Amino acid sequence: MKTKQIVGIVVTGAVIIAVGVTGALSNVLSSKMAAKQAETTKSVFSQIIDDQANQKMDLPNEDFIGVMNIEGEIGASSDSAFKSDSGYNHELYMNYVDQMEKSDKNKGILLYVNSPGGAVYQTDEMYLKLMEYKEKTGRPIWAYFADEACSGGYYMAMAADKIYANRNCWTGSIGVIVSLMNCKDLYDKIGLKEIDITSGANKSMGSAGLDLTDEQYKILQSLVDEAYDQFVGIVSTGRKIDESTVRKLADGRIYSAKQAKEKGLIDEIGSIEEEKKAFEEEAGLPKNITYFTPDDSLSSFMKSLFGAAKKLTPKSETDLAQDIIENKGNGVLKYYAE
Repeated sequence: MKTKQIVGIVVTGAVIIAVGVTGALSNVLSSKMAAKQAETTKSVFSQIIDDQANQKMDLPNEDFIGVMNIEGEIGASSDSAFKSDSGYNHELYMNYVDQMEKSDKNKGILLYVNSPGGAVYQTDEMYLKLMEYKEKTGRPIWAYFADEACSGGYYMAMAADKIYANRNCWTGSIGVIVSLMNCKDLYDKIGLKEIDITSGANKSMGSAGLDLTDEQYKILQSLVDEAYDQFVGIVSTGRKIDESTVRKLADGRIYSAKQAKEKGLIDEIGSIEEEKKAFEEEAGLPKNITYFTPDDSLSSFMKSLFGAAKKLTPKSETDLAQDIIENKGNGVLKYYAE
């Protein structure tokens, strides 16, 4: 082969390799830039929603009952706003209770619960905020259970003086769950091995690539038991039922509205309109009193916007696996109905 031909082949190969490398680098850079832009946009929108939740609200100038929609999974709003269609905005409602506490026009709170529950921390934080409101104002809190009011949704309603439930409602699920995803067998099958450099034997507890030891299982069980004891105490106090009876009811099962009333877990079965009428009569309020819900339209718009964008983007197998791990095995203590 002539020297010119050899040189030509080498040059052509070099060009092909250069084009391939350039293309690959371009794709990587484009992906990173897009991801960075998306993260920046998300950060900006998160800040907007946080500002909306923490600002002073324009409450009614006339007497009103504050309505709080406890819908969807209970958790931190800033984190869940872009991941789910949940209607619950934790920061907004924490601020709302503070504002109502200071308003002499507010005459009480109506909790509209349609939730499977959620994170232990936010559930208990809202419960304590509602109890603080009652202690400081002496105003009533009533709750209405719609389609479901389970676990954390039920827990939060223990701040209520009276509970109505739709006749088709499912409630209860009194208990605690922590879910982990063990991928060790999968890792072994495809030749992956997790290596964690830790400061202690239990620091990597719950890692997807490792089996739980007996000690680690007991550690996690102790956390679940402690949160469960707290839940039982809250129900016992809220429903005025002795703890031993609550423990018999609190095996994690779900109750129908009829069953829940028979066991003292709710007070009445009826419609939201029937509850409002009874609330007004018992609290000595006018029949035409205003029921006010704070504006969460911006947060809802952002959730819809990101939800639509998420649906348009096809998920890879890696994305699907990550969703399973995050949603089913994130190791977070929850008052949640699976």
